[in-house]
Amino acid sequence: MTTTGALPRSQSGPEPQLLLTSLLGDFWYWRDEHIPATALVRLLADFGVTADGARAAMRRLAARGLLVVSRHGRTTAYGIPPRTSEVVIERTHQMLSFGASAPEWDGWWTVVGFSVPEQARGVRTTLRSRLRLLSFAALYDGFWVCPHDRGEQARHMLAELGVDTATVLRCAEVPGGGEQGCPRSAFDVAGLNKEYQTFAERYEPLLRNLDAGLIDPAQALRMRTELRMDWRRFPEIDPGLPAQLLPQDWHRPHAQQVFVRIYDLLGPLAEERFRQIVGTVTPELADLVTHHDSVSVAKLYAELGDRRPHGDTPFEQAAEARRLEEARRS
Repeated sequence: MTTTGALPRSQSGPEPQLLLTSLLGDFWYWRDEHIPATALVRLLADFGVTADGARAAMRRLAARGLLVVSRHGRTTAYGIPPRTSEVVIERTHQMLSFGASAPEWDGWWTVVGFSVPEQARGVRTTLRSRLRLLSFAALYDGFWVCPHDRGEQARHMLAELGVDTATVLRCAEVPGGGEQGCPRSAFDVAGLNKEYQTFAERYEPLLRNLDAGLIDPAQALRMRTELRMDWRRFPEIDPGLPAQLLPQDWHRPHAQQVFVRIYDLLGPLAEERFRQIVGTVTPELADLVTHHDSVSVAKLYAELGDRRPHGDTPFEQAAEARRLEEARRS
């Protein structure tokens, strides 16, 4: 089938390692079986990744403990490490539920003021990056603010970095100040709002194509994966401001609805394409491929109980390292 008009595309192609972990996390839930490398190469080929690039991505993921490798004769296969499925469930639930609502607010800010000498530039860079991960923003160079109660986390982080010349406060703004010095001015709400609007405008045409039956399985797999990877950055760059600090024309709820609806609708078709590819190499594994939608993910998340991740798996540690690196570059 063909579509009427171009499908939305990411601004740049996804990195093969991230792409492969996203695909396996989306369609290979709680599976102990390993998928032959040949099938994974063909899977990544749908996204324009060369065979050499695909095999290099698999080797690197295995070296980092993010994939398990097995060999039977001349066949090399890869699978998901133990406990990773629980991490995938939690992160997918967070991704699908993020942005549906904004938290209420008691009017208090967490404030971190610090002074780090020039010769400790590396510490200062890491400190700023870690503050961003805690949803702080710089009002002034050494004065960072956050509308959430992050005092304990900030104290722990400062101690971990050995920064003694710092103060952590929980306080309220005195009314009557200018907009330029208002704590909320530290956050680029307008820029973020524009990104949400752009996301919704980019993907909404896909809903019309879906309703018209113009999306084939190969397109569905590509688009569901790219949609997921485009959306996943928002929980990392959005500080989750309280409702009282957001504009009336806040576009996040609409963008979130567009994301979830398309993600759910593309699931069956995308699963069909994944099955097709695996079946060309190992037919007996094809029937094990499955997808989940927002409803089933919420149910699986609720059933995790005490099996919820605690930050100690290679997948979680790699994700945190990537977030820190991206925070450094921002």
